Amino acid sequence: MDREQREHYQVVIEAKDMAGQRGGLTGTTVVNITLTDVNDNPPRFTQSIYQFSVPESSKSGTPVGKIEATDKDIGKNAEMFFTIVSGDGMDIFDISTDKDTQHGIITVSKPLDYERKRSYTVEIQVQNTQLDARFLTAGSKDVATVRIGVEDVDEPPLFDKASYLMEVKEDVAVGAAVGSVSASDPDAARSPVRYSIDRRTDMDRLFNIHAGNGSVFLLKSLDREESAWHNISVTATEFNNPRQISHIPVYIRLLDINDNAPTFATVYESFVCERTKVGERIQTVSAVDADEPSAGHKFFFSLAPEGTYRSNFTVRDNGDNTAGILTRRGSYSRLHQSVYLVPVVITDGDYPMQSSTGTLTVRVCTCDHDGNMELCNAEALTSSAGLSTGALIAILLCAIILLMIVVLFTALKRQRKQEPLIISKEDVRDNVVSYNDEGGGEEDTQAFDIGALRHPDAAATLEESAKQRRDIIPTDTLLYPPLRRAAPSGLIVPQVSMASRDNADVREFINQRVLENDCNPTAPPYDSLATYAYEGMGSVAESLSSLGSASSETEQDYQYLSDWGPRFRKLADLYGAEDSDFC
Repeated sequence: MDREQREHYQVVIEAKDMAGQRGGLTGTTVVNITLTDVNDNPPRFTQSIYQFSVPESSKSGTPVGKIEATDKDIGKNAEMFFTIVSGDGMDIFDISTDKDTQHGIITVSKPLDYERKRSYTVEIQVQNTQLDARFLTAGSKDVATVRIGVEDVDEPPLFDKASYLMEVKEDVAVGAAVGSVSASDPDAARSPVRYSIDRRTDMDRLFNIHAGNGSVFLLKSLDREESAWHNISVTATEFNNPRQISHIPVYIRLLDINDNAPTFATVYESFVCERTKVGERIQTVSAVDADEPSAGHKFFFSLAPEGTYRSNFTVRDNGDNTAGILTRRGSYSRLHQSVYLVPVVITDGDYPMQSSTGTLTVRVCTCDHDGNMELCNAEALTSSAGLSTGALIAILLCAIILLMIVVLFTALKRQRKQEPLIISKEDVRDNVVSYNDEGGGEEDTQAFDIGALRHPDAAATLEESAKQRRDIIPTDTLLYPPLRRAAPSGLIVPQVSMASRDNADVREFINQRVLENDCNPTAPPYDSLATYAYEGMGSVAESLSSLGSASSETEQDYQYLSDWGPRFRKLADLYGAEDSDFC
């Protein structure tokens, strides 16, 4: 049987009794038979030769194409794997099996170069992963030929090195060449290349490059002590296609030359005791140099020529880049000279030789028996702690600014204290209200609205809120006007109205106003005119209107007006005078 030819079979089985004799009973059933698969068929390629092409710029892992093989078996018996067994592209390409489709996928494993090799041929073999030894034959494997062509791509220029290292002495002249780079177009067109420096890597513009030959040269002088390395990036661009650009790092190292003189390693604070010994060491000094000679530093110390004559100290070179300062006298006087300046010449051992003179300050101090300092000259002690001229000027300017701020603040404060004569619209005096309307006489009751004074209950709330003075509350009341004196016999005295309630309200209002103006110590020094438009009904002075006057010409006694105070004195003089006074 062959499952690949027919996988399913159906059999009908019949059973008879009586040994199959006539007249017996029978029964039938259907049996379905399915053949299971065995790996008896090898995989076979669908074609013997495959053709593919791939750009030379393809990266590693880029798919080139897929090949297909078939297997009549199913399941695990149909699983297969592909291998490259021969050809000139065995190390350039790779092949793997897609688990889902069982196709062979060819990929790039190494960079391609069209200019170096334009095509490759490989032999690919396929076979099952699950083999059955019963069916192993020479034809259990299949082989196909794959030809892969490399396509030319316009590539950027290619440098001959992955990076460049250049060395130059720090004292080289401006314009001198430092080194050169080289790049070329790898394409068949061999387009010319133009060089430039990425200025983002050379912000100070210390270097430049020749656009045609790639020679790097100096634009400014260099200093190794300032920067020992300079890292720049050089770009190469095709003339025919400016979009094709390549970058290469260039490392420039500056070589040291002996251009710096040695100096003291630190600022030394030295002192010598007034009573000492000749040849006693008071200080050990060392030196530093910004240069870095290949053989290491070597310093020499000596006393400056100007300090050898009648010198109080001497310098002894220890031979280990240090020196000792020794005394040449047995005693020193702090009162005679408190500070000595010792010039020390420091010379390096490199070429060209560099030297400098450092001055060592030695103070004369009083010491105990063990040589410990006890007391030094006050000038020497405070010289280093004094303020510089710049610091004194800064302190003086700060003081002047603070003084100006204080004066300005005081002036503003004084100006703020000066208040206007009248603080607000609410004046302490009663207001004088003028009307330009001409009234119609005493009988005209429509000219002015005096209903508020005639009905004090309704106007009580308004009167309380309309008071113009709230800060001084009267503590006493004015004396009410005295009662009218009895008239002489024979005179007709008008009866006083008993509407005391209205009179009391108006009288209280007037008394409060009068008291506020008389007792106010802060009132301005001028008189105030208060005008009231209410003619009382029960006033002691009676009505001044001619409408309500008596028709008789009987004489009246107005002497009581003199008792009303100085405010009514003028009125008392007018009405209290005899007729003979006007004759």
